[in-house]
Amino acid sequence: MRLATTRAVVTGGASGLGEATARHFRNAGAAVTILDRDTDRGMRIADSIGAHFAETDVTSEESVEAAIALAQEKMGGLTAAVNCAGIAHAIKTVGRDGPHPLGAFQKTVDINLVGSFNVSRLAATAIAKNDPEQDGARGVIINTASIAAFDGQKGQAAYAASKGGIVGMTLPMARDLASSGIRVMAIAPGIFMTPMLAGLPEEAQAQLAADVPNPARLGDPEEYARLAGFIVEMGYLNGEVIRLDGALRMR
Repeated sequence: MRLATTRAVVTGGASGLGEATARHFRNAGAAVTILDRDTDRGMRIADSIGAHFAETDVTSEESVEAAIALAQEKMGGLTAAVNCAGIAHAIKTVGRDGPHPLGAFQKTVDINLVGSFNVSRLAATAIAKNDPEQDGARGVIINTASIAAFDGQKGQAAYAASKGGIVGMTLPMARDLASSGIRVMAIAPGIFMTPMLAGLPEEAQAQLAADVPNPARLGDPEEYARLAGFIVEMGYLNGEVIRLDGALRMR
């Protein structure tokens, strides 16, 4: 596959890693449809980069079905899905206020893991209808895990569980979709300068960056986007999780 001819949906494309991916793909010539709940920002970004937008709740089957149908109509088909939509809570299993709220755990898993699977399965259904290219390739799905899946810290039980699920489903999903010519990959970012971290004081940002061995800085969302673009074009990458973390291992 060539990035220039890719037709992609990007969830969470109104901010952070998703926005960077949408911009990078468009700059390379790909057709892009942004899927996000933030309609105002999503439409502004889509307009600014020449992409399309669909207001989407990734946890809803009906919402995602409608978004993918719109994307196919606007782009003339679908060959890639990049799942960046997600949330994070910092809550201990048992804290000062008692046990971890069950609803917060369920919501995190529902959006991060179930939402990614929901989009993946419905995107794969559409991608499987494409005519095969070289090596029988029809398309690719890229999900976003996290190094928290491997090195989860205090307060990350819900987040780490949701991202661990992304890691766990990567290989079986790749095997499931192999006969359809659809590859499945996951990226596990380290500490990136997303809107959530950008709101921290500079001192806190510097401390987080100092923990990264090399380069000793926070990740740039553009680096995630470039890796996603590389995965699209590197057809022999399949069923694997790539850590993108500057050799960071959280303690």
